[in-house]
Amino acid sequence: MLNKTVIIDYGMSNLDSIKRALEECGANVSVVSQADDLKGATHIVLPGVGAFNEGMRNLLKGNTVSELNDLVFKKGVPFLGICLGMQLLVDKGFEGGETAGLGWIKGETKQMIKKIETERLPHVGWDQVSYKKDSVLFKDIPENTDFYFVHSYHVVCEDISDIVAYTNYCDGFVSAVEKNNIFGVQFHP
Repeated sequence: MLNKTVIIDYGMSNLDSIKRALEECGANVSVVSQADDLKGATHIVLPGVGAFNEGMRNLLKGNTVSELNDLVFKKGVPFLGICLGMQLLVDKGFEGGETAGLGWIKGETKQMIKKIETERLPHVGWDQVSYKKDSVLFKDIPENTDFYFVHSYHVVCEDISDIVAYTNYCDGFVSAVEKNNIFGVQFHP
């Protein structure tokens, strides 16, 4: 079977940079916006920049969530959520009002709170990622490598076994999650 990596266009991301990065890694990439275009996907990427409520509203259009549930849970297709895409994986978020998320990772997306006065929100820039367990996400990437972040909300996991990595900012936050074939990163890889 030919590798078919699908990036979901739901109006909430810079798709060109993600597409180029995946192609550079050798992926056969398609950008899709309709549920029917997800069929046959061997890998799915949900990037995102913006508010939780708007992201879920856009994602729910056109039966996309139903098709994603089928592919990710029934067929085991690997799924990667990036930034807002990771935040949407949880049960609910509070950016723009309380909104139900995908519910694939037990938890919530909450606003970050500064621990010390010198911390700035939104959290923008390069910051270290510390691993909490081994993951294919960080294969051959040294611990405490810097990644680029732009966010003011973060995922709070109910089950700590879903947490792959943390970043020490605003009292620390989850910067990567993994549950079976579902992966998420708060940073922009």
